[in-house]
Amino acid sequence: MPAPDSPRQPRRPQGGGRGGGGGQGGSRGGQRGAQRSRQRPSDRAKHAEPARFAAYTLLRAVADGAYANLEFPSILRRHRLDARDAAFATELAFGTLRMQGFYDAVIVQAAGRPAAKIDAGVLDVLRLGAHQLLGMRVPSHAAADQTVGLARTVSGAGASGFVNAVMRRVSERTREEWVALVVPEGGSTAALATEYSHPEWVVSALRGALLGHGRATAETVDGELRTLLESDNTPAKVSLVARPGLATVDELVEAGATASATSPYGAVLDSGDPGAIAAIRERRAAVQDEGSQLLAVALATAPVTAEVPERWLDLCAGPGGKSGVLGALALEAEADLVAVEVSEHRAQLVRTTLEPITARASATGRRVEVRTADGREIGEAEPAAYGRVLVDAPCTGLGALRRRPEARWRRQPADLAQLGPLQRDLLRSALDAVAPGGLVGYATCSPHPAETTFVVRDVLKKRDDIEVVDARDLFRDAAGAVLHDLGDGPEVQLWPHVHGTDAMFFTLLRKKA
Repeated sequence: MPAPDSPRQPRRPQGGGRGGGGGQGGSRGGQRGAQRSRQRPSDRAKHAEPARFAAYTLLRAVADGAYANLEFPSILRRHRLDARDAAFATELAFGTLRMQGFYDAVIVQAAGRPAAKIDAGVLDVLRLGAHQLLGMRVPSHAAADQTVGLARTVSGAGASGFVNAVMRRVSERTREEWVALVVPEGGSTAALATEYSHPEWVVSALRGALLGHGRATAETVDGELRTLLESDNTPAKVSLVARPGLATVDELVEAGATASATSPYGAVLDSGDPGAIAAIRERRAAVQDEGSQLLAVALATAPVTAEVPERWLDLCAGPGGKSGVLGALALEAEADLVAVEVSEHRAQLVRTTLEPITARASATGRRVEVRTADGREIGEAEPAAYGRVLVDAPCTGLGALRRRPEARWRRQPADLAQLGPLQRDLLRSALDAVAPGGLVGYATCSPHPAETTFVVRDVLKKRDDIEVVDARDLFRDAAGAVLHDLGDGPEVQLWPHVHGTDAMFFTLLRKKA
């Protein structure tokens, strides 16, 4: 039963229909006074605007297991949004995914019932409405009007009264007032989880990572943690890479990007569609985080201590971003590349990504090969066959939440236990596959010690033929200077709130000659 003073929820939401119209902007939502909408649901918009409907479509797809960054481009194309509406839909969808935890706390208070008691589709509509009111510059009347129209489109007329009542109550307070109301006092893990919209276990894991990697002390960790959580909720810039020998940074700059200050092969696109750049369409360049670029460069340029095979190996290659840089650098070093991916679908993505590099390799007498295989078996099948090996291990991705906002809600603590054995097996295989004097780079985009230092430590306990190499000098910015604040140990740490990249943890290992 609804709470006595809570909005009544429709019992049987119905299928939707087609939306119409475009996105709007204006003064910040959540303001009191004249902007507060008191319209009846029957006076509201009858249908959803395409931009809002596109955002809703993404939320439902994510609920069904889709990856937001992969799914949304096709949604935008299907809805035929112009640049302005596409930008509005992107901010609406991804901003809602990031702040979903906080908005759920607001909605629960405004609706007077647990989120689990609200139909999933209606809840997504309300989340989108809450983001317009509390996180975007959308006037309250427009946010309420269009959210009710969206509810009518996707869940039927019966949902509109409930959504209207909840939206009215959300609009009665500013964001700051909602924070004061729904966030527990005292700065606890639960309080940070609600305010910064992360699951509690992720907040705890990030706190432990800051302490475990020496990034923070007991006295500074609270401030570091808040800054890190805030960076997770800041949309990441669009980072591009000019694959060496195939494209140049100058070519990307001429197409409207700005040269990166972090990566010698990088550029930043402040606005616009990366697919409109010829080098991107031709796969001579790509969208890729600058930290990801740097670790491929580090492995490719680190000195070896003996003559090793001119064959490089990417052990976990899908979907192919790091393989693209590594393969291009391999050809410049007159080496071959073997890229291994266990999933045939992802292996095909790697093949597509590497097509220009494969063609260039054929023309120069080198070889680029993509295999569908289990990386855990390569070391036994081809012992000491490679000079350089990259293990970009499958991980929880807790360091890439800026780009993958839904990952924070999808991952669970149990994933650490499941991924740990796989990460160790892949690293063991890589160490067997590398030749004496050769190098292995172990990398994750998770800062959790259970996926970084613990993995390396456990594997090396049983080996006396491997040494850890200090890799910090290899991580240099576009001007050639060593990146600042890379920690005190040989492991390289890149943090979103410090370096502006996804979190990257890189350990360089050498097999003794």
